[in-house]
Amino acid sequence: MPIRIALAGNPNCGKTTMFNALTGAAQFVGNWPGVTVEKKEGKLKGSKDVTITDLPGIYSLSPYTLEEVVSRNYLMEERPDAILNLVDASNIERNLYLTTQLTEMGIPVVVALNMMDIVRRNGDQIDVRKLSQALGCPVVETSAVKGEGCVAAAQEAANLVRTGQSTQPGHTFSSRVEQALQEIMDLIGGVVPGESLRWYAVKFFERDEKVLERFQMGEDLKSRLDGIIQAVETELDDDSESIITNERYEYIARVVSGCVKKSRRGMSASDKIDRIVTNRILALPIFAAVMYLVYAISMGNLPFSIGSMATGWTNDVLFGAWVPDALNGFLESVGCAPWLQGLIVDGIVAGVGAVLGFVPQMLVLFLLLCILEDVGYMARIAFIMDRIFRRFGLSGKSFIPMLVATGCGVPGIMASRTIEQDRDRKLTVMTTGFIPCGAKMPIIGLFAGAIFGGSSWVAVSAYFIGVAAVVTSGVILKKTRIFAGDPAPFVMELPAYHIPKAANILRGTWERGWSFIKRAGTVILLSSIVLWFFQGFGVVDGQFQMVEDNNTSLLAAVGGVVAPIFAPIGFGTWQATVATVTGLIAKENVVSTFGVLFGLGAEVTEESSELLAAVGTQFTGLTAYSFMIFNLLCAPCFAAMGAIKREMNSPKWTVAAIGYMCGFAYLVSLMVYQFGLLAQGQFSAWTVVAFAVLAGMVYLLFRKGYQGESSRLRAVDAVSAS
Repeated sequence: MPIRIALAGNPNCGKTTMFNALTGAAQFVGNWPGVTVEKKEGKLKGSKDVTITDLPGIYSLSPYTLEEVVSRNYLMEERPDAILNLVDASNIERNLYLTTQLTEMGIPVVVALNMMDIVRRNGDQIDVRKLSQALGCPVVETSAVKGEGCVAAAQEAANLVRTGQSTQPGHTFSSRVEQALQEIMDLIGGVVPGESLRWYAVKFFERDEKVLERFQMGEDLKSRLDGIIQAVETELDDDSESIITNERYEYIARVVSGCVKKSRRGMSASDKIDRIVTNRILALPIFAAVMYLVYAISMGNLPFSIGSMATGWTNDVLFGAWVPDALNGFLESVGCAPWLQGLIVDGIVAGVGAVLGFVPQMLVLFLLLCILEDVGYMARIAFIMDRIFRRFGLSGKSFIPMLVATGCGVPGIMASRTIEQDRDRKLTVMTTGFIPCGAKMPIIGLFAGAIFGGSSWVAVSAYFIGVAAVVTSGVILKKTRIFAGDPAPFVMELPAYHIPKAANILRGTWERGWSFIKRAGTVILLSSIVLWFFQGFGVVDGQFQMVEDNNTSLLAAVGGVVAPIFAPIGFGTWQATVATVTGLIAKENVVSTFGVLFGLGAEVTEESSELLAAVGTQFTGLTAYSFMIFNLLCAPCFAAMGAIKREMNSPKWTVAAIGYMCGFAYLVSLMVYQFGLLAQGQFSAWTVVAFAVLAGMVYLLFRKGYQGESSRLRAVDAVSAS
């Protein structure tokens, strides 16, 4: 018989690793109905009739975030056959809060005590038998990283379903609360599903709005329920939701004291490492050093820069000589028409090849980022940045989408939905695109190699310019009426450090890299063909025909009209303008556009790429840096714009977000280029404009922001207290 098992647990409890261990490659990735939260399903290894559904990481079943709503709706409405609750054994107190809620739902539950290897290493002990008795459900020891106990835990859940066993919660509340819950169950017994009667009673007691909205109740029933709840609130002198929360934690504390024995060894290895890497003074320098090494290894010009070495071979040998030579030889042997040969070699191969040539660099970059994530350091970065962001009115939760955006801006923008406050969520969506994503890496790699001698500092500076743009925008926008207000509180568990698992790292690297390669085979392929056509044809002497000189092409004519807009920021040529505009379709198009425009499909020297040489003749160091900054900070690709539209859920906000990014990028590039010219002894009217922009930006940064009602009330309270 088919069995559906829901995998539930807190964020950072090893749920993704567990899901991969249970399903292997048999995974199906989609979205939950009606929302864009990722949904993963897979078949249990060795059991084709068992389907595992990976629920979003949540701390509780209270409907505070979209992930919690999605998980709760799935459990309530679709009711899986069993729940496999993943619990971080090294932080068991916090994780058991969700467990107490899951065991009330009337669905068979199996608790998987994950990270038991860390518990044993720390010298701690957990009495699994006593814990199982206390919770009222089976408990299985697991270590998802080492692959220990994972399948056994899932099989235990499947056996509960096959034998028809149910889960009865092992915890009870105080006698007064239990009395009220019994009275509520008597009232709603015919209204809610019987198997979840206790869970619904608790939710009615907590006055859970989303649960109450599901049922049509008469005024008499509402009044009687309210009377029961108010009586308890008056007697215990607290609101109903806080009463339940406090009593859950009291129960958890009793369970932990009876089942867990902590070692007296002192600080764990993770705690000792965190004393250094999260130190108030050392945290940022260590973070900067780590990011420098990441970009130096993947994109630098040092002896250990393996990403650059691989990209150099791909550009110069594979797509620079082998593929074009083989194609030219084949096409000439079959008598291919010159225009078709030009389309294939100079259009498709030159365009797509120019982008795919940077795949090795990106794979190395993604590999290193996945290692940092799997080790546990990425969570520390979010913690470190929260202290900085909060000083500028931003929440540390805003940095999570920005970390995700280093791979791709689309999931980064979508990750902003974990932020509860609407104004902070909109602000995060508007600024996440400033972080260099994987698609922008080829732009950085191109100019680093062509202009700056492969310096890894170019990539590092691009990353920190993105962070600076986020902080600056956060400060400026937070002082406006629309975004004014205190940032949302940031709560995040720091997982213990552990040795990364090769399978997880390789899977994460491949997923990010494959999405880039797919785009090269679709959007960029089509763009390269269109660009080749427009740069290869034009009107000469009143006739539409192929042109030898692309300066007389249709593309040059269109680009020449738009080019003056970009002249004040240093790249007023039609080639650079066209590359910038095509970058709005996909950022990878910037590099492929140069490849097509310079016609570099077949002729590449052994010592250096013709593309790098051609770009080097078109740009100076100053104009190249200005071009790079504009393309890194301006509006993202069409796919990311679509994500912005979905998250904003408003055409006006979508236009405002895209317009803000483009305007901000233009002004920053203007200052960089004009101040650079001033340093070289050149002064013009645009220099005055750049100083005016700088003055305006400084004013917006340091002006007194909008004082909302809550701020004024706090000020009044402070005066009254004094």
